[in-house]
Amino acid sequence: MDMKLVVLVRQDLKLPKGKLAAQVAHAAVESVFNSEKSKVDEWRSQGQKKVVLKVKDEQELMDFLRRAKTMKLKSCIITDAGRTVLEPGTRTCVGIGPDYDDKLDPLTGKLKMV
Repeated sequence: MDMKLVVLVRQDLKLPKGKLAAQVAHAAVESVFNSEKSKVDEWRSQGQKKVVLKVKDEQELMDFLRRAKTMKLKSCIITDAGRTVLEPGTRTCVGIGPDYDDKLDPLTGKLKMV
């Protein structure tokens, strides 16, 4: 079964490309740290597929986080330290997975890629 890791990114922040890349990297790394080793190993053996998707704003980001937790999907929220372009405590991304596509797609399958 195919697997992936999904990162959701707030579009209302209009992050510069470098900042966006750093926040997505934080979400991907944190997601792997929070996941079961067996799932990470299987995901790695498949090539570590990652998908970065758009959400409108903080409210939508938090809604997806709540829904992921309800679905018992491993997930994390990334909160910026505020050292560069954002205020301290700004929620930027949610990482979900890695997990099987058929578990993630009902939640995130309709979102558009960044």
